[in-house]
Amino acid sequence: MARTIKNPKKAKRKNKGSKKGDGASTSSSVPTIQPRVWQPGVDELEEGEELQCDPLAYNSLHAFHIGWPCLSFDIVRDSLGSDRKDFPHSVYFVAGTQAEKASWNSIGVFKVSNISGKRRELVPKKSSEDDPDMDGESSNSDDSEDEEEGASGAPVLQLRKVAHHGCVNRIRCMGQNPHICASWADSGHVQVWDFSSHLNALAESETEGIQGSSVFNQAPLVNFRGHKDEGYAIDWSPVVVGRLATGNYREIIVKNLFFTFRYYQAFIVKVLFFVFSGDCKNCIHLWEPTSDSTWNVDPTPFIGHSASVEDLQWSPTEPHAFVSCSVDGTIAIWDIRIGKSPAASFKAHDADVNVISWNRQASCMLASGSDDGTFSIHDFRLLKDGNTVVAHFKYHKYPVTSIEWSPHEASTLAVSSSDNQLTIWDLSLEKDEEEEAEFKAQTKELVNAPQDLPPQLLFVHQGQKDLKELHWHAQIPGMIVSTAADGFNILMPSNIQSTLPSNGS
Repeated sequence: MARTIKNPKKAKRKNKGSKKGDGASTSSSVPTIQPRVWQPGVDELEEGEELQCDPLAYNSLHAFHIGWPCLSFDIVRDSLGSDRKDFPHSVYFVAGTQAEKASWNSIGVFKVSNISGKRRELVPKKSSEDDPDMDGESSNSDDSEDEEEGASGAPVLQLRKVAHHGCVNRIRCMGQNPHICASWADSGHVQVWDFSSHLNALAESETEGIQGSSVFNQAPLVNFRGHKDEGYAIDWSPVVVGRLATGNYREIIVKNLFFTFRYYQAFIVKVLFFVFSGDCKNCIHLWEPTSDSTWNVDPTPFIGHSASVEDLQWSPTEPHAFVSCSVDGTIAIWDIRIGKSPAASFKAHDADVNVISWNRQASCMLASGSDDGTFSIHDFRLLKDGNTVVAHFKYHKYPVTSIEWSPHEASTLAVSSSDNQLTIWDLSLEKDEEEEAEFKAQTKELVNAPQDLPPQLLFVHQGQKDLKELHWHAQIPGMIVSTAADGFNILMPSNIQSTLPSNGS
């Protein structure tokens, strides 16, 4: 049987009024107080107050889980279209579990279909008290029009599990061949998988679903066992087909790894690999294969960081360039053709640099997130000036756990933090008092936005516990998927559509 997605209970808005909270006129003499925006870490709940999600803030919002929590997941590129706007949506994922026992873990290959939603107006419609011609049933008709479009029933989760010994720290699909995935295990193994049979079965299945209780025993294409400890950072090259970078580290044991594959045509053809790995002295080594499963290790290491490497990202345009970030607070830029040292290195944060994201729409821009909750935007064109930071934000109060640029808009990015917030930012925005006054007039004072929020902050999503990772869907503009200790969320904020290209729609 298929597993349906259940809507979560979210914490998003602070409501001081009655439970109705819709601002409609009543016969009661008690005035209705409009909801106002809740600021995490700033506002406190008073007696009798509660947090409520505002469904009008989303075009679509759904939650689901696949059993054990997943520290990492990836969205699988599909053949359903590259610019999908009409509901219902279907999406494909891979995710690795964090089970209580090593033998209980698996990689989930799954499909979520029948995702409903509705594009919502940013400016609320007139209420009945503004239009005397509207009768008392108007609110009911509005509710019926506001029902989710394009689907009947709840979204459906169809799941296939592949046995995986040990927790999956990170998993990534190859962009050019999305059925090929690489995973980092907490046992220190790096494995490459072919999930084509599972994805094909999901694509051909009906919405009744696929039984998710059985676990398939499948051997990986590659099982590299040369590491003494676990790793997290991993990235497939968007330029060179099959080239993979992974980073090996631990909070106490300082260690890093760079691991690269290059595949030509299909896996039935002989595979050529370039592999880099790191030891406890933060050395990055080049591994070259003698066969599909053995390597010769270059004894001369790549050396660049003074502490463990936290994340790695390939250039979106250059086949030989990648960047790495470290606990030492620096970001290093590497060119594998020119030697064993970084081509450049610079101080990025005063604390550990946890995550980085290279902008695929504007390749001179890099975003970095730190353990102190801050995130920065770097412009590589300023390297010669000695300071690459063009924007620095201190909104989050706890470590940044994930950061990613939008695949559709060069100035937009999403950030998740240990403060249980997922925030969306548009760096092209500036405070415009005239525009704010016009919008306030249109909404007739119904929007009580705090004055001290950064103008670049588009959206705050809450309700998930211990957020770990987020990804934009490259084929569905405005869709973000996030994973946390209590499961996954699929969200499409209603105000993100205004920042994306219309493409004639």
